[in-house]
Amino acid sequence: MPPSTILVISKPGAGFLRLLDRLPPEAECVVGIRPEDFAGRATEAGVLLNCMEPLEIFREVFLMAPNLKWVHSMSAGVENSLFPELIESPVPLTNGRGVFSRSLGEFAILGALFFAKKVGDMRAQQVAHRWGDMEVEELHGKTMGIVSYGSIGQATAALANAFGMTVWAHRRRPELCAGDPLVARAFGPDGLRDLLAGSDYVVVCSPLTPETRGFLGKAEIAAMKPSAVFINVGRGAVVDEAALAEALAEKRIRGAALDVFATEPLPAESPLWDLDNVLVSPHSADHTPGWIDAAMLKFVENFERYAAGEPLLNLVDKRAGY
Repeated sequence: MPPSTILVISKPGAGFLRLLDRLPPEAECVVGIRPEDFAGRATEAGVLLNCMEPLEIFREVFLMAPNLKWVHSMSAGVENSLFPELIESPVPLTNGRGVFSRSLGEFAILGALFFAKKVGDMRAQQVAHRWGDMEVEELHGKTMGIVSYGSIGQATAALANAFGMTVWAHRRRPELCAGDPLVARAFGPDGLRDLLAGSDYVVVCSPLTPETRGFLGKAEIAAMKPSAVFINVGRGAVVDEAALAEALAEKRIRGAALDVFATEPLPAESPLWDLDNVLVSPHSADHTPGWIDAAMLKFVENFERYAAGEPLLNLVDKRAGY
């Protein structure tokens, strides 16, 4: 391959940068955390890699590099990677989609088991040294509705199937579920409330886009069964958090297991902290050993394809936002 300059937006010295040594010798990486770090090399760069650094820096470096052929974001969500100039440009954007799916699927099952097996009640009894009999539930036979059925949803569905659950899937194009052995029923955008009304566990995997921001509001939450559990592993801002907290406080739904929030870190004054039917995870459900290395290796894999002239993996629909 001809020489290739890669601009890498990252804190110098980050451990995952060692994996860039796997790139071919013709690929030269210029690493920096400030736009001025790239001033002398930006015009020759063909590739831009953003290692989960702020959108403002990403945009400024992009605008400095008029000859880019490809941009990659190590994160799976791209709400912090999209800006008008990139959207309008012909430069393709890829992301880390799929790297974190298995772990997030496991968290979704954890959220379901937490309530089915009354883990919170068990722990409270243990702390109080109290022995009290309790009835628990099986996941077997229950319905799990997955909102925004993509790679995370598929990983969740595989685990739910293993527990004997029925999986309902919601996606913009439900016809893509045809032939999917994991899905018993698929719903399009107009069927969201039907899915919510029939699900025992609702797992939200939605990316944050202009269309999904706040699309799970009071009416959608009200459509859920009083016995249902709400689990969010997508983005916090896709749900009306105040409406969710109110429904949980009034026990209009059974509970919630939340890994993501509209504002992170979750503000100390948020009522979600103190509700006994909420499991709060600090957006770390996918922070397994080696998680960030796996995200970097996705870029390395894609660079091999880029250098060989092969189609890139994980292309983002920049206008759709995922």
